[in-house]
Amino acid sequence: MKKLILLSISTLAFAKFDATNGYDITTRYIKHPSAYISQMCYTKTKDKQGKVHNPCFACHTKPKEPNPAYEDEQLQSIYDFPAPVLKNPFKNHFRDFSYIADKISNKEIEEYVNEDNYIKDGKIILAQKLEHFPKEWDYDRDGKWDGYIPDCYYNFDSEGFDRDKNGAYTGWRAFGYTPFLGTFWPTNGSFDDVLIRLPKIYQTDINGTFNKEIYKINLSVVEAMIKTKDIKIEPIDERKYGADLNKNGKLDIAKVIKYSWEPNKRIFMSYVGKAKELFDDGKIEMVARLYPKGTEFLHSVRYIGVKDGRVYFPKRIKELRYAKKVSWLTYANLQNIGLKRLQEKETDPDQFESFIGDMERGMVALGWRYQGFIEDKYGNLRPQSNEETLNCMGCHSGIGATTDTTFAFPRKLDSFRNGWFHWSQKGLEGIKEPKFENGEYEYATYLKLNNYGDEFRENSEVKAKFFDKDGKLKKSLTDKLHSDISILLLPSAKRAYNLNRGYMSLVKTQKFIDGKAGHIKPFKSVYKEVKENKKTGNKVYIVK
Repeated sequence: MKKLILLSISTLAFAKFDATNGYDITTRYIKHPSAYISQMCYTKTKDKQGKVHNPCFACHTKPKEPNPAYEDEQLQSIYDFPAPVLKNPFKNHFRDFSYIADKISNKEIEEYVNEDNYIKDGKIILAQKLEHFPKEWDYDRDGKWDGYIPDCYYNFDSEGFDRDKNGAYTGWRAFGYTPFLGTFWPTNGSFDDVLIRLPKIYQTDINGTFNKEIYKINLSVVEAMIKTKDIKIEPIDERKYGADLNKNGKLDIAKVIKYSWEPNKRIFMSYVGKAKELFDDGKIEMVARLYPKGTEFLHSVRYIGVKDGRVYFPKRIKELRYAKKVSWLTYANLQNIGLKRLQEKETDPDQFESFIGDMERGMVALGWRYQGFIEDKYGNLRPQSNEETLNCMGCHSGIGATTDTTFAFPRKLDSFRNGWFHWSQKGLEGIKEPKFENGEYEYATYLKLNNYGDEFRENSEVKAKFFDKDGKLKKSLTDKLHSDISILLLPSAKRAYNLNRGYMSLVKTQKFIDGKAGHIKPFKSVYKEVKENKKTGNKVYIVK
């Protein structure tokens, strides 16, 4: 996967502007070859008073096998950029969008964010458009769309299963989770959701007929393998499937998927239905902290709904992100990839990462194919360009915090409906604060180490609410946070209006490749240029 076949940094001739998207989204020109590096990584870790801030630990940490992000935790202590991009390429950090934002009223925001730009008259707008898509989207000029065509209707039943307009199961299932630290908190810009879908062999009986109970069991087996822990389930008669799910040595009524996987001792888990038959025959895999081949995720990033002083999960989608595991890589394969990266970095520390793929088919990293759609300047979803897609790849291919490149599913909840629900069915209110394995509270630790509520140190609302005048966390607030994460994660209506206003301004410019933070005023705590091998001043904190 070394040479990025789609990247041609030779000429601006491909960068044609058009009336629909603001620029040619099929261009092979890459303005920022380092786009896979997160824009947050240019944040100043020391403030003017000399106080150190460490939001870096959230992503850059000691990985669990088989994550190949070797020595990732060291990035907490040093700005380790290739020399050509020591100068911050994300120009939006320093732009003032108030000339656009000031013209957007609260009423316009309310109407805009609650307008559905995905479903109309029971049909998926983007799917219809991709069936007969404009030539401006045709990357390889073959007349057909070769990538993912959205097929989720966001029509969820009481168990989180998506149904199409005729009531049939699409295979997608929504789940609740504790949002990842910092960036994915609504108070920092967006609501989001994540759905999972396993291949049809995990959804069917041995005859290939869809069976919801079988699918639910297999999803829970995958959850147990990803989390490497026991998973509660509704009572299941194991005799129906010939599988000892609770690992008690007999076939009876199971109320838990018991995690017990020690391949060196010939101790394995079991699927049910058609997947069990294929697994027993050695035709499919089941390995700790790895998803089955063919697993898909759908992730929508949304505005913050706001009306009458309250915030809520809205209809309008900022981005629709799709991932599919297209090849199976073993522990050894992944470790070799990590070692090769280390060797290449030592040989040429200024070399950029590269990824196979393109905007139409998606880009590939560690066996997964990633693709995305984003708003055009009129608010309609369009495919992301090569560079906009490249922007997604760093976090999903090279940091220690992920499990098989993913963030959300390892954080799935197990309380309300066993975690199988969509955020439109239940909000963040009343959800307990997650803990690290060592028992420390995650969000409180983030606030303590970062001394702020976001990576850019722009969220003055969280700062004022959770910190006293001396910069210390208010125990009264963190005590409440332990039992209700919404008091931290949800912004006030005023902040929600401004966050939406900032991102709407960015959409009108279509300058996503220059940074997608969605702010109004220029950032004050971001470097315009970083000195080579500059120290952050942070003490490495390892999440255990």
